[in-house]
Amino acid sequence: MTNHITRRQALGATAALLAAPAIVRQANAQSRFDWKRFAGERIEVTLQTSPRGLLLQRQNKEFEDLTGIRCGIEVVPEQQHRQKIIVEYASGRPSFDVAELSLHVNKRQVGKARWNTDIKALIADTSITAPDFDFADFGAGMVQYATQADGRMDSLPAFADYFILYYNKELLSAKNIAVPTTWDGMFEAARALTEPSRQIYGHVGRGLKNANVVLWSSYLLGTAQRDMINANRQLITDTDDAIWAGEMYKKFLRDVSPPGSIGFNWNECQTTFMQGRAAMWVDGIGFAAPLEDRQRSRVAGKVGYALVPKGRGANHHCCLFGAGYGIPEASRKKGAAWLYLQWALGKENQLRFLTSGAGVPARSSPFGNEAAIAASTFPREFFNTLNESAKIARAGLPEIVPVTQFRDVIGTALTNTISGSDVATELRRATAEFRPVLEQSERES
Repeated sequence: MTNHITRRQALGATAALLAAPAIVRQANAQSRFDWKRFAGERIEVTLQTSPRGLLLQRQNKEFEDLTGIRCGIEVVPEQQHRQKIIVEYASGRPSFDVAELSLHVNKRQVGKARWNTDIKALIADTSITAPDFDFADFGAGMVQYATQADGRMDSLPAFADYFILYYNKELLSAKNIAVPTTWDGMFEAARALTEPSRQIYGHVGRGLKNANVVLWSSYLLGTAQRDMINANRQLITDTDDAIWAGEMYKKFLRDVSPPGSIGFNWNECQTTFMQGRAAMWVDGIGFAAPLEDRQRSRVAGKVGYALVPKGRGANHHCCLFGAGYGIPEASRKKGAAWLYLQWALGKENQLRFLTSGAGVPARSSPFGNEAAIAASTFPREFFNTLNESAKIARAGLPEIVPVTQFRDVIGTALTNTISGSDVATELRRATAEFRPVLEQSERES
């Protein structure tokens, strides 16, 4: 599913920039809506550990002061978070009133079980929806991404995440190496940049099973295949294109990446790149913020941003992922939780997402705020890459219920190749193992 949020479309759709807080509160005073309506209540919010989650955690007092609602907020590493919310949803008594939902992982599972409230019904209630909420500001692509097949929108779209190429300008310049535009070219560049004696490697990427599937799919999206299931919703992860993508994955992780990469998730990759020990890294654009933090990063001011390279086919796509924030049907604090969603994903916080490099906002208006973009710590190249990535974005995982099991099975096969196993053998074995799981799931859907 492709996200259609481009800067030009956003400018056309946005009638004005962010309203000043004083104007917002004046408008509220003239309506039935009252930010203090649920003052004194307490809600619990669970988000993934990410630049977005950490940003909202830092800004939490702003929400409490605005509403009088006490808000307990936790941020949990993404894989543990996905497991946590499903276990709690299934129990019928989740401990949270607001939960981040990875649309590329849990959307169909949560939708099928009808665990979340339909946000559309809340939006329609003018007594608890701020007059300046402006639902039309959300990009059509992200609204579609957050909407279930039956029409229920059981999470409010939060952000998109495109995979891009991060590169160390200093390392590439020292060897007069141009920014690669093909995967083959990137591998040759990475090999030239790898100097184990200096603990510098041409590439760093996810090797940890489950997490690594999205790097493999980055290679696959550059072939003629472009997906992991076909039009008949049958698994196709052992084709020639899939095997080519697996060979590319194996080469990058075995030959030009740091020792121990077999256990790397995005956070280990981010740390390695920040330390200046990797010349290139392909991952989500939402992980950019710490790279430009001069207090934490050795490469601040030296980071380049570019589209992911092209593969062997005529296609050129980057992986798209996204999230929504939902309210459990079991919550007894739906009104207060809805106020939290309006604040967390309002225009001000969405602009903070964009200008801090925390991710691509689901709203369109931030892209029209040229003053804020110009004042950002990120270079224009960052925003240009974001805009261009929007044009080639494509879902980085199949939209299926057992997507976590899919990532486990395929991810294990990919991890095995880092240890030397044959790519074709591993992918054929994994495909045979997962195919009946998918078929059973599709029959039940």
